[in-house]
Amino acid sequence: MNILMVLALVFAALEALALWKYWHRLEYIAKPAVMVVLFIWLLTSVGMNGALIWFGLGILFSLLGDVLLMISLDRMFLPGLVAFLLAHVAYVIGFNIPLPLFSAWSLIFAFMVGLGGTRIIRRIVDSLASSGNVRMRTPILIYSLVISLMLLSAMMKLTDITWSANASALVSLGALLFYLSDIVLAWNKFVAPIQHGRIYNIGLYHLGQITLIAGVIMQFS
Repeated sequence: MNILMVLALVFAALEALALWKYWHRLEYIAKPAVMVVLFIWLLTSVGMNGALIWFGLGILFSLLGDVLLMISLDRMFLPGLVAFLLAHVAYVIGFNIPLPLFSAWSLIFAFMVGLGGTRIIRRIVDSLASSGNVRMRTPILIYSLVISLMLLSAMMKLTDITWSANASALVSLGALLFYLSDIVLAWNKFVAPIQHGRIYNIGLYHLGQITLIAGVIMQFS
């Protein structure tokens, strides 16, 4: 196992510990450190060219989102949302270079992602209206669409013959964990508090990012 991957996992564990113990100074170090390490790992392992440029940008936009939400989850929520939206757009572009061939699996995966997310997203959007956060409905809907496209794009690698089986499995799992982390965050913030919700959110997020980038590096190395 690569030392930088281990280091990213260590920082992710420290971030979870910092949230659990309310150690804010540790959080300020550990949380951004995960994405910094992932960027260095990507850069030193496979470089930055072609599709890899977009995965690198995805990491950097995620780092920006991390910092903004770390400053204030409430005041910086919308700017953080925009940063992560750009991260997902970058990942979508990266996964779709070159454009994949359309197949029956495209429809099957699209149906799975749509069916799995529609009810949850609708519940979150309805809660926004009932709690007086109507202005957030459009940003949340746009974000939900883009992250669903990111998940679908990653899942499409499972049927892409140019991707290895292990790499495609890793990016699909990573994208799913990333997707679930955002559901936990939105549910915890807008629908109903989840006990240790922030720890679950960050844990899923970091494991998702690490797994996704591990798959990308495996594919392009």
